[in-house]
Amino acid sequence: MSRRSLSPLTRAYERNLKALTKVALGNGKRIARRVADAATQQLKPPPGPGDWIAGAALGPAGARAFHLYRPPALQLQPGEKLPLMVMLHGCAQTGREFAIATRMNRVADRERFLVLYPEQDRLANAQGCWNWYDRRSGKADAEAATLMAAIDQVLLLYPADRERVAVAGLSAGASMAALLATRYPLRFRAVAMHSGVAPGAAKSPATALGAMRGRHVPPMPATAVGKAMGAAAVFGTLPPLLILHGDADSVVAPSNAGSSAEVWAVATGSRPGAARALQRGKRHAMRVTDYLRAGQAVVTLCEITGLGHAWSGGASSMRFTDAAGPDASKLVWAFAARQFRRTMTTP
Repeated sequence: MSRRSLSPLTRAYERNLKALTKVALGNGKRIARRVADAATQQLKPPPGPGDWIAGAALGPAGARAFHLYRPPALQLQPGEKLPLMVMLHGCAQTGREFAIATRMNRVADRERFLVLYPEQDRLANAQGCWNWYDRRSGKADAEAATLMAAIDQVLLLYPADRERVAVAGLSAGASMAALLATRYPLRFRAVAMHSGVAPGAAKSPATALGAMRGRHVPPMPATAVGKAMGAAAVFGTLPPLLILHGDADSVVAPSNAGSSAEVWAVATGSRPGAARALQRGKRHAMRVTDYLRAGQAVVTLCEITGLGHAWSGGASSMRFTDAAGPDASKLVWAFAARQFRRTMTTP
């Protein structure tokens, strides 16, 4: 059949089909380029002079990639080992993005410590969240054990001090940090939760959302706390805890901060002291409460005025940060460093 015998409608259909095919091919190429560019960008180290070392660890939850940040020009004395800070990103973040957002690497450059950034696998959680809540199925504990495998690998291969390890996280990363500390309390000297859900408030995906909204309050009697958090975590074995949370958080209810402090206090036998207000320059103010045992702060609760669901004092160019807040990275390191010094001076 000649083209001249085709109806005008058929010829118009063919023209439109060719045009649509050309557009689709062009869009496909653009999407492929964007995906390739994103992958390339993710492989690039974050800005800074140190080393961004890629690795992977295998554990009960499968394989998890990680990056280790090593400050530049380290001149270690014979046998010297450095503190290790483990940083657990929040949902919809990568380890690289978390490093840029928190600027923890800058602190590491100045204070001489290593920083480990584990990476959640999107096959394990489509949103990139750590599965801190899935205790009933065993998924959360398997993931925690896999993160410990990553930590052990770094301790084996790099000059990291096994006696000076701290863990911190944001949102889902904060809740996973707390789970790590409760499951392996003797492995960490300090833990920091930024905008996380109270330990023991959720045990399954069905209860996680309610816990984020502050509807599920963990049990407070010591025996119930032990059951919720793990028997190894009770009666003084927990590492000291720093809690940072904004009172304008609409994703994880601010009440989780107080619940976290109370759970930790019950488990460690500590009591709250008088709250004090702190503010530096024009940054958001903080209400700080120390929970004391034998004169030592076992829990420090920092409630930040006007802060939403964001890393306080983080880089303004990144998501999930608020540059107007107190510098959370400096606060986390200062808290961990105090615990490290106490460890080194304890006989």
